Amino acid sequence: MQLSPSIPSPAPATKPAGLTVPRHIAIIMDGNGRWASERGLPRIRGHEEGAESVRTVLRTCGEWGVQYLTLYAFSTENWKRPKAEVTALMKLLERFLRKEAAELMERNVRLQAIGRLTDLPESCQRELHRVIELTSRNTSTTLILALSYSGRLEIIDAVRSLVRDVKDGHLDEAMIDPEVFSKHLYTRYYPDPDLLIRTSGEMRVSNFLLWQLSYTEIYVTKKLWPDFRKPELLEAIEDYSKRQRRYGGL
Repeated sequence: MQLSPSIPSPAPATKPAGLTVPRHIAIIMDGNGRWASERGLPRIRGHEEGAESVRTVLRTCGEWGVQYLTLYAFSTENWKRPKAEVTALMKLLERFLRKEAAELMERNVRLQAIGRLTDLPESCQRELHRVIELTSRNTSTTLILALSYSGRLEIIDAVRSLVRDVKDGHLDEAMIDPEVFSKHLYTRYYPDPDLLIRTSGEMRVSNFLLWQLSYTEIYVTKKLWPDFRKPELLEAIEDYSKRQRRYGGL
């Protein structure tokens, strides 16, 4: 496939003065179903409104110089939801990818994905790979969608990869350390998140980036994901800016 040339992103908006902007933000987007239920709407309406929050947050990250944005879009546990909801979510993912491809190019955003992607319907896989290839040369924010993702399964897959390399003679087991292990994770091409945001007030990481979050700053808000927009992102980054990251030191 002929790749489209990168289109320069719009001139970045001036970030709020005095803010230390994280290089990498990860978000557990929680509360779509609750948002819909509170309004007497079908759950899929909450997911649709949540997609608008994705657009807003991604645009803002680009304006403020966030280099990586990882979104927990669909976990392996989510396959247990009612079949009708899962089907609707997969169709929503396809529509989102088709609709947003042009804007990703316009804003110079590179799309990536992590997880057991072969679990997705074939039509989703095709659209996902199409947009990943289309945007592969873009150089602004990298948007990473965690799809059919599990932190525990990622670690298991990494262990299997390490075992294969040792058996094949490509790696001496004495060389295995945290850095080598990290190179076998789905996220091996990206830095660990600086800031994890969780919406809806739940105080847990829900099997998300279990290895990568070791020294990540965590911010929890009671806002439901469809209500999380630019002001809420600013509040999270302002809170992050006040913290001192010691990584176990003094």
